[in-house]
Amino acid sequence: MAIVGATVEMRLGDTLIAALPDGALWVAESKTLIVSDLHLEKGSSYALRGQMLPPYDTHAALMKLTDMMLRLQPEIIVSLGDSFHDGGGPARMDARDRELLRLLMSRCDWVWVEGNHDGRAPEALGGAIHDVLHLGSLVLRHHPTESEAPGEIAGHLHPCAKVTGRGRSVRRRCFATDGARLVMPAFGAFTGGLNVCDEAFAHIFPNGATALVLGKDRVLPAPNERLIGD
Repeated sequence: MAIVGATVEMRLGDTLIAALPDGALWVAESKTLIVSDLHLEKGSSYALRGQMLPPYDTHAALMKLTDMMLRLQPEIIVSLGDSFHDGGGPARMDARDRELLRLLMSRCDWVWVEGNHDGRAPEALGGAIHDVLHLGSLVLRHHPTESEAPGEIAGHLHPCAKVTGRGRSVRRRCFATDGARLVMPAFGAFTGGLNVCDEAFAHIFPNGATALVLGKDRVLPAPNERLIGD
């Protein structure tokens, strides 16, 4: 694991990956950009139940993704599950965001991985859909497995790290990894986070995890001994 500019680079299996400050992974060898848990249309989902949130979450996530695509020029984009907050999300997208997503999808190969919130719903928008995707030595799925899984990259848990040092603490979204497997942060605007010290991570990282913490403009590794619970 090494800090390279604003990113942290590491190997999972035989594959070099870079954790980006935007909360995405970049696999330069295959020119693949991986994002997880966009939860598009979460605002409109809550509005259906009478809880009004600003209706800009989908556009904010797509614009952030647009910026990364312009910088990196990926040939493949993988959305690692829970791309929409519910199965009706694709149908609720407004025309502006639907057209923006259509444009992004036209510029590369697009893969949706099934999540627990949206299942196969994004399939209506085009692209390929998988429950598990193999990319070289990497195994991409939404739910982390409960057994040893070298090379696994998963989402679902929305990891956050509370890091202590110099008499204060900060709590930020993070990647969580033990060097063999990795759980990605949520990419969406309205997504919360689960502390990596929570017992939900214990079966994934029985010996603890390093948090790759998302700063304002860079990723910073925080070893397990600096992580505290909420």
